[in-house]
Amino acid sequence: MKFKRVFLLVLDSLGVGEALDANNYGDNGANTLKHIMDNYDLFIPNLKKLGFVNTINMSDNNEVDAYYTIARPTNVGKDSLTSHYELMGIKSTTPFKTFAERGFPRELLEKIEEVTGKRVIGNKVINGEMIINELGERHLSYGSLIVYTSSDSTLQVAAHEDVIPIPKLYNYCEKIRKITLEGDWRIARVIARPFTGKPGKFKFTADRCDYAVKPPKKSIMDFLKEKDYSVISIGKINDIFDGEGITKIVKSSYNNMDTINKMTDIMGKKFTGLCVANLSDFDALYGHTRDILGYAKAIEEFDVEIPMILNKLENDDLLIITADHGNDPTFAGNAHTRENVPVIVFSRKFKEPQKMDILESLADVGATIADNFDVQKPEIGTSFLDKLK
Repeated sequence: MKFKRVFLLVLDSLGVGEALDANNYGDNGANTLKHIMDNYDLFIPNLKKLGFVNTINMSDNNEVDAYYTIARPTNVGKDSLTSHYELMGIKSTTPFKTFAERGFPRELLEKIEEVTGKRVIGNKVINGEMIINELGERHLSYGSLIVYTSSDSTLQVAAHEDVIPIPKLYNYCEKIRKITLEGDWRIARVIARPFTGKPGKFKFTADRCDYAVKPPKKSIMDFLKEKDYSVISIGKINDIFDGEGITKIVKSSYNNMDTINKMTDIMGKKFTGLCVANLSDFDALYGHTRDILGYAKAIEEFDVEIPMILNKLENDDLLIITADHGNDPTFAGNAHTRENVPVIVFSRKFKEPQKMDILESLADVGATIADNFDVQKPEIGTSFLDKLK
């Protein structure tokens, strides 16, 4: 075992350039990080020292403190589930259903009304904050469920806590999850979105709950768990994998700073194994809403936290910073973009950190973690553990 603890930090949607198959997704020219930098004078000195900016064009940097490269996506689709599956060594060849063009079919909405006993309003492809402020007052009057989707494979259900208590909303979403496992409605995630406030000032609470499908196969997290290693999830990771392969769940408010604080708390604990965290603000708050300025400031806020994160690492720890897909805020629409992702690898042990060869799959990250702990190899991915010196 080269490293006792591995911390995997996923910067949700922070892609660094179009993937080889971007044309298949209509994403030619996408580059989340570059286009943010083109529109904003990004000040990220700590990330630059790790080679983060060099991943945009894989330029040489002999002054870096970490190994850096990019990983190419190979799983079909650009949903959070398929990309996280790939990171954890699961091959996925069937994309989840999306309903970004016309919304959900009438048959599905009628089924939702049948199992919940509630009318459905909305059925739009829209940002959540926008739809609750558009339909929230009507929801208060009639108690209807606000149902909407994004360009991803999601079915989101919003309800005011005073109208539908959180446990009841969760119950409704569990029922909806069961009916959306069928073939024609194969949706990746059903998401409960409680909100509070008054007309014109409605706000989502931190009690969001995602109901994902179970992974189609075992991941490296399962292999680690089977060998009695710790597998700690922070934020939405537990929801994405529906609890599979996880030994400890650390809840966060889906807020970047809260997730980072929870991760640094875990860094102060003694364990042997893997800790995975997802910083979702980049995607949810700024990528989907095409907020370039907000995205840029979120990256800068993350950069400020880098010294604290690195200082918390012990000598036999490994930190891997990566992403799952892109969400270029300069692109039309509000969809994810098919992009390569940065891979930054840091340890106090490293003697000569440098640029690495391009990784042919996000699964190389998972294969490296499996190799480090000498557990079963995943079905996809090639370890780069022996390259880390």
